[in-house]
Amino acid sequence: MNDPKERQSENLPCSFVIFGATGDLASSKLLPALFHLEVATRLAENLTIVAFSRRDWTLDSWREHLRTMLADEAKDKLEGPVFEHFLARFRYQQGDLNDVESYRALAANLPTESACSRTVFYLAIKPADFTAVIQNLEAVKLNQPRGMSRVVIEKPFGEDLESAQVLNRLLHQYFDEEQVYRIDHFLGKETVQNLLVFRFANTLIEPLWNRNFIDHVQITVAESIGIEKRADYYDRAGALRDMLQNHLMQLMTVVAMEPPAALEADALRDEKVKVLRSIRPIAKRAIHAHAVRAQYAPGNIDGQAVVGYQQEENVEANSLTETFVAVKFYIDNWRWRGVPFYLRTGKRLAKQTSLIAIRFRHPPQQLFRETPLESIAPNWVLLSIQPEKSMRLEIHVKQPGLDMDTRVMQLNASFLKTDEQALDAYETLLLDVIEGDRSLFIRFDEVEWAWRVVDPILRCLVPRCAGVIYSQLSRDILWDRYCMEAPVRQRRCVERYNIVKRA
Repeated sequence: MNDPKERQSENLPCSFVIFGATGDLASSKLLPALFHLEVATRLAENLTIVAFSRRDWTLDSWREHLRTMLADEAKDKLEGPVFEHFLARFRYQQGDLNDVESYRALAANLPTESACSRTVFYLAIKPADFTAVIQNLEAVKLNQPRGMSRVVIEKPFGEDLESAQVLNRLLHQYFDEEQVYRIDHFLGKETVQNLLVFRFANTLIEPLWNRNFIDHVQITVAESIGIEKRADYYDRAGALRDMLQNHLMQLMTVVAMEPPAALEADALRDEKVKVLRSIRPIAKRAIHAHAVRAQYAPGNIDGQAVVGYQQEENVEANSLTETFVAVKFYIDNWRWRGVPFYLRTGKRLAKQTSLIAIRFRHPPQQLFRETPLESIAPNWVLLSIQPEKSMRLEIHVKQPGLDMDTRVMQLNASFLKTDEQALDAYETLLLDVIEGDRSLFIRFDEVEWAWRVVDPILRCLVPRCAGVIYSQLSRDILWDRYCMEAPVRQRRCVERYNIVKRA
């Protein structure tokens, strides 16, 4: 058994169970990603996929649902042999997440003809249901033999530090840490992985990546949509738990981390944890100078009236859940001391975009005094994650003419060639789960330290600051990226956002 391919095949699971198979996450992300892996012939021949859902369907009903759902993804492949092979992988299990008998039926529905006992359990369900699934898997011994199966947990991992620790203790009762895959799909995006290459493979960049040359960093994840009928989850989570504590803080660690000793799972995560441990604690009296929360109000988009958050279906009356949050952090280590990191995210904003913006310091010279360039603007590096996947560098060049006037030019480099298409983040991450590569998944100490940073903000802002609204009518102002460079400017920008305290 010395052949590496044979050793790898021993490590592959033969079953992939999706809890919540008819939910939004499975329908929009997981199943299309699995189909794309099928098209790319990256799924093992013996892999069986079990769809677990409450709906009282037959296997034929499930396959018809799959055919309809993947119509846009499959296109001309719907009637081809690849799609038929993909359909043949599936089994369907109707069941209740809280009913142990459903798990006994699931165990009977898993393939038994193979000696392989490895199974991936993907929890594409509400966080409130995690505990029931984990305990019921143990009740029918689907987690045995210990150390073999894998369980994938979607964010948010807990609602605060204490609940995250409780959930982690529960997981470790029945699964080893090496079996737990805490997924953050932002880490699977091509541009985020390219950031590691951009930083550490280019000697031009790395010497400038520190407090001596960088003035501040802005990380923005903006959504133009509202909560899209997700009130049952979102009204409990809010933007701080849903996005900032996981997605944005993970992006910050990738921007700020030191070079790892190797591109190995624990080496990468060790460096990210160091960043999280170095974040300066925000004193209770300073929370309101470092963080702001808001809620979107009724307004108009492209001439169509849209409701405010409190008027969304199934949102509690007078809900204080935030749909916008912005926080300023400092990382007190040798590389970043004194450099503010601004993290912000929200819904119903001007456009759908994810951007890492790095602003460099002004050059320490007086060469252009008494010329139109006396107050020359600084340089920026803009790393766009979505919708475009690119790196832009803003520099000054002289305009043609007799005067010393300049204009800003953008050196724009797409990460993709014209004939290339980036992999979806879930394609990368699902393949990593199947192959047992944990490099792009989150270790619990990352989760724990992120909650240690965010918890004081949660405790302070919940009672006092949820009662603010930002107007949809002024949403375009949000995208002046110079807006949050200093506390005073930030306060002015809050006024320009049309954020007002409710009476």
